[in-house]
Amino acid sequence: MDTAKLLEAIIHHAIDGIITIDERGIIESINPAALTLFGYLNEKELIGHNISILMPEPDHSRHDGYIKHYHQTGEKHIIGIGREVRGKRKDGTTFPFRLAVSEVKYKDRKIFTGFVHDLSKQKEAEEKLREHATELEQKVNERTKDLIALIGELEEAKENVSLSLEKEKDLNQLKSRFVSMASHEFRTPLSAIQLSATLIERYLEKKDEVSVIKHTGKIKNSVQLLTNILTDFLSLERLEAGKVHAVKEKVNLVKLAEDITEEMQLLTKQNQHIVYQHTGDTGFFKLDANLLKNSIFNLISNAIKYSGENTFIEFNTEINEQTCIITVKDNGIGIPEEEQKSLFEPFFRAHNTGNIPGTGLGLNIVKRYVQLMHGTVTCISNQQGTRFTLTFTEVS
Repeated sequence: MDTAKLLEAIIHHAIDGIITIDERGIIESINPAALTLFGYLNEKELIGHNISILMPEPDHSRHDGYIKHYHQTGEKHIIGIGREVRGKRKDGTTFPFRLAVSEVKYKDRKIFTGFVHDLSKQKEAEEKLREHATELEQKVNERTKDLIALIGELEEAKENVSLSLEKEKDLNQLKSRFVSMASHEFRTPLSAIQLSATLIERYLEKKDEVSVIKHTGKIKNSVQLLTNILTDFLSLERLEAGKVHAVKEKVNLVKLAEDITEEMQLLTKQNQHIVYQHTGDTGFFKLDANLLKNSIFNLISNAIKYSGENTFIEFNTEINEQTCIITVKDNGIGIPEEEQKSLFEPFFRAHNTGNIPGTGLGLNIVKRYVQLMHGTVTCISNQQGTRFTLTFTEVS
């Protein structure tokens, strides 16, 4: 067996990062795991550079002093000890990791090898545990009341679904497609509600408030999902039956947009932020406030759903003379180019949505609402995100 090749293969495929430097702190080698952790694509970007390039302040400025002190005194700052430190990625962001350094004498040279173990997920988990601990102040009986109310909402939602399906006798194709979709989309949240309700009964007996809070939150999310599905179907049913008409009146668009932003911010993921901005000398335009609000709600809801945590959603309005332009832009997963032609068809969902829940009705409803107000909706999307634009022209 070729020992050198075996060792090279082990280092190359190691889960943790492995970096070697010389006595001056110059990087001599770095494995793929370390490149990924620090956000670099090629080892050539780092080899020959001082290891301090991977350190934030104050270690960045102090590192050469650490090495000099070790050579002069032999006192080990980190060698052979290991400690938790922070690293700096190529984009300037930092992350926690555990670093273990060993010293090797090879051919009259001293080589230092650093083993890097990413602690990001561990720290995120610890932070989540701290957040859950702050919620223990709420009493079990208050959560029980919430549960009762949520179960009532679920029963009402079931009744509404039954009534809606009954009214679809004259819309056989639409009804058939909805039943097919609902049988799939309803199963997961209903199962989650049933399981969480059962577990809550057990946790109440044990007075386990943390678990009660956790499963109450799951029930809330599932009920919200069911409500969204039901809302989409009811909206499409009214459109198909010709019961929706646009009543255009002068709307304070800025006030409406600010209210929408405030309401939708409550539904965002962790550290997601909706940033609203208006351009123009006036904030008034003739539109149907309800249809417009529902359309924007749908677009921002999609932006929240298909974007990750720690992202911004840009929401802009602009009024110039007789034209009103509304845009919603995210940095989410985007829509595959080859599928964009079907974007506004009912029940259409792109293949990259994965397990993200949805009915595939929202954008079809948005387009039809916008058309009722004599406007147009366009979409530009790629892997960096998606931008929807609603355009309205006021006819004098």
